[in-house]
Amino acid sequence: MKKISLITIIASLLITGSCKKDSSFLDVPPKQVLPTELAFSDPALVLSILGDLYNRQRDFSSLDGYPSREYPATPNGDTEPGWRTFADFSEAFPSENGSSFIVQRTGWDYGEWKIWDYGYIRDLNLFIQRATAATKLTDADKTRFLAEARFLRANYYFEMVKRMGGVPLITDPLAYDYSGNVTPLQKARAKESELYDFIISEAEAIKDQLPADVNEKSRATKAAALAMEARAALYAGSIAKYGTKTPQVSLPGGEVGIPASMAAGYYTKALTAAQAIINGSAGAYQLYKVLPDLADNFAAIFLDKSSVNQEAIFVEDFKVNSGKVHGFTTNNQPFSISDEGLDAGRLNPSLNVAEAFEKLDNTYAPLATTDGSGNPVYYANQLDIFAGRDARLAGTLLLPGGSFKGKKTDVWAGYQLADGSVLTSDDAGHLKPLPGTSTPVQVVGKDGVVNGQEFRSQTGFYIRKYLDPAVGSGRRGRGSDVAFIRYRYAEVLLNAAEAAFELGQTSVAAGYMNQVRARAGLTTPLTPAEITFDRIVHERRVELVFEGHTLYDMKRWRLATSVWDGTPMTVTDLVSNIGKATKRNTQPYGLWPYKYYNPGNANNGKWLFKEVRPASVTGANRFQLGNYYSQIGTDVLSANPKIVKQPNQ
Repeated sequence: MKKISLITIIASLLITGSCKKDSSFLDVPPKQVLPTELAFSDPALVLSILGDLYNRQRDFSSLDGYPSREYPATPNGDTEPGWRTFADFSEAFPSENGSSFIVQRTGWDYGEWKIWDYGYIRDLNLFIQRATAATKLTDADKTRFLAEARFLRANYYFEMVKRMGGVPLITDPLAYDYSGNVTPLQKARAKESELYDFIISEAEAIKDQLPADVNEKSRATKAAALAMEARAALYAGSIAKYGTKTPQVSLPGGEVGIPASMAAGYYTKALTAAQAIINGSAGAYQLYKVLPDLADNFAAIFLDKSSVNQEAIFVEDFKVNSGKVHGFTTNNQPFSISDEGLDAGRLNPSLNVAEAFEKLDNTYAPLATTDGSGNPVYYANQLDIFAGRDARLAGTLLLPGGSFKGKKTDVWAGYQLADGSVLTSDDAGHLKPLPGTSTPVQVVGKDGVVNGQEFRSQTGFYIRKYLDPAVGSGRRGRGSDVAFIRYRYAEVLLNAAEAAFELGQTSVAAGYMNQVRARAGLTTPLTPAEITFDRIVHERRVELVFEGHTLYDMKRWRLATSVWDGTPMTVTDLVSNIGKATKRNTQPYGLWPYKYYNPGNANNGKWLFKEVRPASVTGANRFQLGNYYSQIGTDVLSANPKIVKQPNQ
């Protein structure tokens, strides 16, 4: 009799045999072994197996990951960077000595970002096979379970194809017959387009077998399937269209690269799938508009797990009482407000990101540190320099002097003296007297900025998106249960806008994009003529930054080799061409606040700011043609001669 290992469900659930809803399958005790026939005879047991498969989904942009010099490896050799994935690409600075290599290297290894977990694919295929053969499940339960497993399989193949290009497309649980002949198990790579076609077709096949329930977040729903379809089709369309800019990034068998002739078809599918969500056929999803302060409202999208949040479509959930938590807040909370004073401040958003948030009149401009004559601009309050900006700026970044857990961050780099010199120290606890005085005082912020001081901000900013204000969320022993949103309604609107734009439907694109912008306080609508490729790229950046889209957007648009060209940046580079899709972004800069000390001067006690590149930023991001698709391991290549290597590697 066949046996399987599974996570069992609590006794009361075994008695009722009912399916648990949403994230409740996270509450599970240890493993035990049960016969397959028994495991697939009770919906509670099937759900527990399915819960394990949900928990093994990978996206490499999760909130998990404990800080160390080397990324912890998964059983199949892949790495899980956790919060560090957001510190790459100059969107942030990693304020942790063990992670400083991120800003000291020039270029990425060809093996970065790879995944190749066919053990997981096999487990999904086995689940589908066994659930299909089950005779004691109701038709309704069986239909939903199978649709969920197919969703997870398609979504994982999506994670593979966007990193690896075409991979072997295996939909049956291959079994070795111990004959010594492994040839039947060796499968060639499918075309990149075939992988996308599979994902799209699976979404279409299962969408009506899943619940159209806006309150179901961590299990697959109709909206989750459609959101996956829309994103995948958009990726395929843009690879087909913009891949013409890099013809050398292709393989003759189509394992890498999609014909340009297929672009319109994919964009049409992306728009249709997104509009199915927008028109309400998958549930009443809508943009989160709950709090009166627009910045607070944007930050709350990622914290609110109540039924009020009808923007989140599919999430990776965490629950404190189940033991499944993450250390994102522990790692990234402001030092002076940290729960234990041990861990903090690792992820510092860059000035590069901050300046991307436009002014409320729809124009781009750098943050004003100097006037037209080059003289410092003085501000009575630290936050004044950010006034009149897209509310997503303060909803995504914790600004200097911003509030967290009811306390203000203490971020400043020292006193700017009248003679042009700066009075500072290497730690807020090291006091010094001001000129003309004898009493030592604090001369630098408790939360930074000090060049090279880890666990403090070295850019002037902390991350706010996903930062958990709950009591105890920043303690190692407790952790945070803020969910990681994999698909949300705002992205669906932007996917629809991009697809419509690429199909020449600029009025439709403007309508969708303006909905997202209005929620951020940009109340002057963009006209159809103002919807350009640059606008598409910009809007996705400011709405979705730190959500795992940056790398894959730059890859699919074939912009990565231009944006990360390996050339060091100057301040002029930093403050110019804001809003341009091809703007160089190779090194993270910071915005350092200084208190002006000049008794008797009208500006005494006010704030001025300087653009500074942290001293440890010695590398410059260089994306090579060989980085567009992650390297396939030599172990895979040697075991299967049918697998062709990636181009440019």
